[in-house]
This record gives sequence, structure tokens and C-alpha cells, in this order.
Amino acid sequence: MEEIVGVFARGIALGVEAAAILIVAFGSVEAFVRILAIVARGRATHGERKEVWRRFGMWLLLGLEFELAADIIESVVSPTWIDIAQLGAIAVIRTFLNYFLEKDLEESTGGVTPVRGEV
Repeated sequence: MEEIVGVFARGIALGVEAAAILIVAFGSVEAFVRILAIVARGRATHGERKEVWRRFGMWLLLGLEFELAADIIESVVSPTWIDIAQLGAIAVIRTFLNYFLEKDLEESTGGVTPVRGEV
């Protein structure tokens, strides 16, 4: 029974990690295309560049949250304390990245926390 749960959890974690990759990739492509459009026009306002950065940051934030979810799922089936400690360290690092990225996004929007549905 444990093996079945382990295989299932690893499959779910892999799917969540794949979703995170797609989210970050989509955000990267969107930011790249928007920057190209701004450059093609020849003149970019600070607000336009800031908006591209803000949207890209929101995609990264969402991707980090998916990665953290995958780490949590993985920790359920990790067989050794070393694996759990490594996953814990990764989770802490990602949580700090998430916190500071969200703080930067909040500052860039004038103190208003970006709504996650805006992505």
C-alpha cells in the first residue's frame, strides 16, 4: 500500500512541477513578447516597463508556489531524514524567494498587494 501511495504522490508531484515549468515558461514568453513590442515602438515609458516586470514577477511567484507545493508532496514520501532535510531546505529557500518577490511586487504597485487572479 505504501508503494502505491508513493508512486501516486511522486506522479502528482511531477505533474505539479511540470505545471510550474509551464507557468514560468509562459510568463517568460509573455514578458519577452511584451518587451519586444515596447522596443519595436521605439519609446517605452517607465510605467510600461514596470508593468511588464510586475506581470512577469507575478508569473514567477505563481511558479514558485507550485514548486513549493511539489516539494511538500515529495516530502510525504521521502524515505530518509536526509531527503526530508534537503526538501525542507529547498522549501525554506523558495519561501524566502516567494516572500521577497511578493514584497517587491507590492512595493511596485504602490503598497497594494497584487491580486493573484490578475495573472
